[in-house]
This record gives sequence, structure tokens and C-alpha cells, in this order.
Amino acid sequence: MERTYIGELGQHVGETITIKGWVSVRRDQGKMVFFDLRDMTGTVQGLVLPSNPAIEIAKGLKVESAVAITGAVNKRPEKNVQADKLNGDIELLIESIDILNLSETLPFEINGDTSGINEEVRLQYRYLDLRSERMQRNIRLRSQFVQKCREYLFKQKFTEIETPLLTESTPEGSRDFVVPSRLQPGKFYALPQSPQQYKQLLMVGAFERYFQIARALRDEDLRADRGFEHTQIDIEMSFVEQGDIMGMIEEMMIETVESLGFTIKEKPFPRLTYAESMEKYGADKFDMRTEEDRANNVLAYAWVYKFPFFEKTPEGGWTFTHNPFSMPIPEHVDMLLKKENVGDILTTQYDLVCNGFETGGGSIRAHKPELLKSVYEIMGYTDEETEERIGHMLEAFKYGAPTHGGIALGVERVLMNLTNEEYLREVQAFPMTRGGQTAVMKAPKELTPEQLIELGLRVEKKEKKA
Repeated sequence: MERTYIGELGQHVGETITIKGWVSVRRDQGKMVFFDLRDMTGTVQGLVLPSNPAIEIAKGLKVESAVAITGAVNKRPEKNVQADKLNGDIELLIESIDILNLSETLPFEINGDTSGINEEVRLQYRYLDLRSERMQRNIRLRSQFVQKCREYLFKQKFTEIETPLLTESTPEGSRDFVVPSRLQPGKFYALPQSPQQYKQLLMVGAFERYFQIARALRDEDLRADRGFEHTQIDIEMSFVEQGDIMGMIEEMMIETVESLGFTIKEKPFPRLTYAESMEKYGADKFDMRTEEDRANNVLAYAWVYKFPFFEKTPEGGWTFTHNPFSMPIPEHVDMLLKKENVGDILTTQYDLVCNGFETGGGSIRAHKPELLKSVYEIMGYTDEETEERIGHMLEAFKYGAPTHGGIALGVERVLMNLTNEEYLREVQAFPMTRGGQTAVMKAPKELTPEQLIELGLRVEKKEKKA
């Protein structure tokens, strides 16, 4: 018999159907056995009568077993109707049970909120944790958010383009994860901290409007809202100014999150300069919500812009605050080219903040070689070092590179806002532990001697500091 989804059972009252899913709850009443059964679309109560041959199977069936169940969809007695629940007015009179895979006793309960369970145990059995109602809701909401953003961008004439995962080390401000080359021993690829250079090269390549649901990898210190891996909605546009990008992204976020049922505190989003945000909030990531807003899960979005381009290094030199590929604001272009009043130069960087998190960041980009070269000179790079790092960008910008800019929205940060979760791992399917251990699988781990020989590598272990 063809499978019927549990969420559609209300359309099949009086019919005999087959559902497939998991046993959430089993209640043995002596003569009768009741079940709560679920699939990805919902939950329904089923019962097995004592006269049914399936009663012996029902009594031995463990929760979380995968089953195929055939039965008649009946209306519940009026006194038993649960009007506030999906399928609260129907039940399944079970005729047969086919055990597809009998479950052993679970290492922890998944019927409630699993966030209080030991992190290492949760991630060791992440596939079970993902069955919990909260995790199902979070991951499905993540999918819906990405889908709606993707649909919006297609309507705005964007092209979705994938960029390489194996690339070269780039000056993005964090440590790279590196991959040894087997074919070229002693040389290494780097995993992308972002698709920054590739998306700018796509603008040179005349695609004009690009986006990608991009994976980004950074060897950073782990914290509640940051991991080694994250996903970003990566966007770049040609022939635009700062206001064009901010306006379009604002429209996308409003359309997307409101369609998901969320309330935005203020529209249009407030716009504060970096100086104003520091003066008013003491930070460039701030929370504008009241206590009532927090209780109602209101989203308080705002833009912060006109950031300082450079900041002092511990050694007394200069480094970028956000991105070396940014443009200064128009009135500071000459200061950048002349390398004067470096600490006063402001950039076209803009950050989207929400409820105390930075959820996105971007800028108008440098599109002329002399601008980008001047940034690297201010940071103390020689001509040779600059050529080695970004010579391909300087070359590309010689060939009619358009004015362009973009933004990257952090999917996990957005979802933390939408779900009120405090930890990034609660909105990722397979996150890492705080110690950098992968979920379920045992990485990082040592390579075999044969692998090391093939890659031309030798491992020298560091002595731990006392």
C-alpha cells in the first residue's frame, strides 16, 4: 500500500492507509496498546485492540523503532478531541505493524528539550538528538530561511554560482585551514575563509549579480556564536552604491523573516554610524529590544556604517578592521592614495546587526589597482609581497572592472536570532564540540604512516607548555 504522510491523515478519515515513521511514545494499557507515531509531517495517536493479532508485536515494540503501520483513520470520540493539536480529532486503529528496524534503548531521552544533556554525548549521538522536536524545528526553519532568500535573489536577477573550496591562502584576518597537495609535495591549498576574491572576480567576469550559499572555514578560537565552519549567503553586485545594497538586503530580510511569521521592531532599519553606535551603545553590535520585545521574540535590525578602515597592530603598524578589499568613503579616497591621516580614513563597510549579534557584513569594494595597492602599502607590504598575495586581483582590475560591492549574511547568526538559541551548535545539523571535535565522527585524528608518506609529510608534536 502506498505511504500516506501523517500530516495528511485528516484527508483520509474512514480509509485504511499505511504510514511510515517512528514510535515516539508507547502506552501499554494492559488490554490495549496506544502509540504516538510521527514522521516529518506530524504526529498521530494509534491504538491496537486486544483482538488484533498485532497486539503481541505492539507490546514488545520499543520507542524510536522505525515502523510501517497500516490502519483505519477514525474520528476520535468528542470527549477525547485535542483541538489544539494536529490530528487531535483523529486516531489510527492499527491493523498491522511491520517493524522496519527495532531500536535499542536510547542513550538519552529525546522527547523533551535536549539542550541540558552533556554536549559530548549529544554530539556523539547527534543523529538521535536531531530527532527531538526542537532540533527538527530549528533545522527545518534554517532550510526555509535559505529557500526564501534564494527565491528572493532569483527574482532580483541574481545568478547562483559556486566558487572553489580548494584555493590559496588569503589575507582575510583569520588562520587558514590548509590541505596538503599529493601531486605537488610540500605545497598546500587553503580552505576558503570566504569567497571574497572569487566573487569580486565574478564581477570582473560581467556576471553583475552573484550569490552563493557558501561554506566558510576559519581556524578561529571557538565560542558560543562562532565555529570552525559556518554558512553564509554570499552576495555581490556590480554598478551599485552602498545604499543600493543596504536597501536590497533590508527588503530581502523583511520579506523573508516576516513570511516566516516573525515581527520586526522598526522599519526601515535604523542606520547608525560606527561613531554613533559606540557613543550610544558602547559597541558596534547592540540590542535595541525592550523586555517586552524579548518576550515576544521581536527582531531589532539596524545598520552600522562608516567604520574606521584601519586600526593599529600591537607592533605599531596598521591593519584593516574588516576587509582589505573595501573602498574608503568617497571623500577619503585621496587620503588613502596619499596614505595620509590613516587613522581617520573611513570605509564603506556596513554591518547588519540584530538583537546584539552581527548577522551580516559587507562593503563597496576597491575596483582599481592603485586603491588596493595603497591599502597593502599602508599595512607595510612591499611591492613583491603585495604581488605575491593579490597580484591576480591587481591584474584583473586593469581590464574594466566595474564598481561593485556586496555582503555576506551569516546563516547561523540569523537563525540564532530567529530561534532564540544561545549557541551556534543548536542551529547546525552536525556542529563541533567546544574542543573542536566533530559530531559523530572522530576528527581531527592522526593520518596513517602510509598517508603521511604519500603526502610527503612528517609530524613533529609540540611539547605542551607547563
